[in-house]
Order: sequence, then C-alpha cells, then structure tokens
Amino acid sequence: MSQPPYDPYGYGSHDPYAQQYQQQQPASVQHHYYGGSPVPVARPTNGMATASMVCGLIGFFACGLTSVLAIIFGHVAQSQMKRTGEGGHGMAVAGLILGYIVSVGWLIFWIFYIGLWAALVGTGSTTTY
Repeated sequence: MSQPPYDPYGYGSHDPYAQQYQQQQPASVQHHYYGGSPVPVARPTNGMATASMVCGLIGFFACGLTSVLAIIFGHVAQSQMKRTGEGGHGMAVAGLILGYIVSVGWLIFWIFYIGLWAALVGTGSTTTY
C-alpha cells in the first residue's frame, strides 16, 4: 500500500472532506482543434455600404452635397453585396434612405429659397412713373 500524499496543512485522515475531494476528480477534457469551428465566422462588411451611410448622415450638414454620393455608394454597395455575399445590407439601405430624404429635402429648400428671392426681387424692381 502506498503512503498518502503529504498534507501541508496537517489535516491528514481526520479531515471528513478529504476523501470526497480525492474521489471526485474531474474527468480530463480533450479539445479537438481540427475540423470546422463551432462559432460561425461573420461576413465582412462592404466598405461602400459604410461610406453610403456616413455620406447620408453628413448630408444633413453639408447642404445635401454628400447625399448624392450616399445614393451612388448605396446602389453600388447593393450590387457588390449580391455578387460577393458580403454583409452591410442594412447600412447600404440606411445610406440610400438618408441620401434620398436629404436630397429631396434640400432640393425643396433651395427651390423655395430661390422662388422667394425671385419673388422679392421681382416685386421690388417694378416701379411706376
């Protein structure tokens, strides 16, 4: 019979939990690192989709100039994502929606502004003699 392992704390055999710990050793775990990974790999995001969304957001402050770019980038991103299977569909759609809304909003604003200016200048220049 072999000698029990050395106990540095001096509990020895009168420790009621000592046998429980010695009997309940966890089973060894084998990790298999070959084959496919259990975690699905995320698809890369399309850069044009990101650019479309950013240009759409900036369009509010840039008088709609970047909104045209947001529309172009959004359509290009959607065609690329269909072809390559990349992610970012939501960002491309958000960029398209923002681009169209901001472009139409600024277009209405400028038409109204120019029309108001033309009306003011037109009424101010007519004089009767």
